[in-house]
Amino acid sequence: MAEARSTAPEFPPASPQDWRALVEKTLGGKPFDSLNTATAEGLAIAPLYPPAMSPAAGLFRPFDAERAWDVRTVARHPDAVRARADLLADLEGGAASVLLKLDPQGADGVAVGSAEGLAQLLDGVVLEAAPVALDAGFLGVAAADWLSAAAKASPGALLAFHLDPLSTFAQAGESPGPIEAHLFAAAGAAARHAQTYPRAQLFLASGRVVHEAGGGEALEIAFAAAAALAYAKAMVRAGMGMEEAFSRITLGLSADADYFLTIAKLRAARRVWARLTEACGAAGPARIEARASRRMLTRRDPWTNMLRLTAAGFGAAVGGADAVALGCFTDALGLPSPLARRQSRNTQLVLMEEAHIGRVADPAAGAGYVEAMTEQFARAAWSAFQMIEGLGGVISALTAGHVAAEVETARQTRAAAGDPAIVGVTRFPPATDEAVEVEHATAQAVAAPSPRLPGPDGRCPPLAPIRLAEPFETEAAR
Repeated sequence: MAEARSTAPEFPPASPQDWRALVEKTLGGKPFDSLNTATAEGLAIAPLYPPAMSPAAGLFRPFDAERAWDVRTVARHPDAVRARADLLADLEGGAASVLLKLDPQGADGVAVGSAEGLAQLLDGVVLEAAPVALDAGFLGVAAADWLSAAAKASPGALLAFHLDPLSTFAQAGESPGPIEAHLFAAAGAAARHAQTYPRAQLFLASGRVVHEAGGGEALEIAFAAAAALAYAKAMVRAGMGMEEAFSRITLGLSADADYFLTIAKLRAARRVWARLTEACGAAGPARIEARASRRMLTRRDPWTNMLRLTAAGFGAAVGGADAVALGCFTDALGLPSPLARRQSRNTQLVLMEEAHIGRVADPAAGAGYVEAMTEQFARAAWSAFQMIEGLGGVISALTAGHVAAEVETARQTRAAAGDPAIVGVTRFPPATDEAVEVEHATAQAVAAPSPRLPGPDGRCPPLAPIRLAEPFETEAAR
């Protein structure tokens, strides 16, 4: 431990033993260990940590003081005309890229079902300047072709096809046709588009489905790593090299209101990625897209979601995310208003341009708590990843119910801890619920190709998303 130093001559230096004695005095006879807590996965969190003697290296994205991270806006209004207006306003207002949530039914995304529809949605977006990412579920292969058509074979187009059939399968609990067939079809599409678009990201290996279902940080990282390995293997079978395959995969993780755990989780994910790629004979840093947790958002007192989203954005940025999508403070209630979208965008801009968070490379390096949690998450995630691979890979682990069982264990552990401290719900609830502006739209379905592939449907226990505040909000409404 570093030697205690006094910042003022008139005050003697305080050692850790001095701090501990003072804390024990305030505990009123309770043992110091009563301050110990743990994550939902049982990883210990101590009340006091010494400075890290040797900060871990290589756990941050390549440093860029000009544009520290990609401010990513989400377009999901079911009406394509309105969604286009939203995304153009966000890009003009400071966002750097767009995530398109597509759903031809209009129930959970923009109602687009053809190349023409996507081209109209992106009319006015310069794809060589503003990256466009997709979230299209089992329509990912078709949507990738639509996006390719919109890019008009420009090799400079900044595309993120974000093919991710495994997350869709895990959340829904089923696939239209064998999930293995969807994986192979996605890999074939990726190999085709890789040649035309050398700057494009092809797959999104996301662990967010675990987080949103109530799982813990280590399992989230492990699921993302297992998905990345499955996608890399599929691309190699499609004719790509292992190193190129890994270089075209983006890791998807959640950013929570507990920014210390978010920071440690993202740094641990880079450590797991480095070990995974090394084992596969590849190299290169992880590319991480962080999206704000939806399970942390509340319907009651939704203004407090602004604080949660700010903390999530801070944690994602300090943790080294390459792209951050915050979402809006009204997402638990409905579609965002222009105010909510502007607030989401400007929160990141304030963190970047006024708080100057991106001016320091890996600002958490050397912090005892963060370094300790990074190490714990990395080790636990690697063990969980090995368990998944020992079961035959991520598809086998899903169909066998292993992933769902681990998520359920974390949920039960969290529930056993008692009422969580949720500001505006279980703590300091408002006397009356103040209405906030949200938008409501009638879904207008459009024609789209069927995502069904030949063969029997895949099945697994679904990882249905939850909101942590929902049980307590329901109880308060009675």
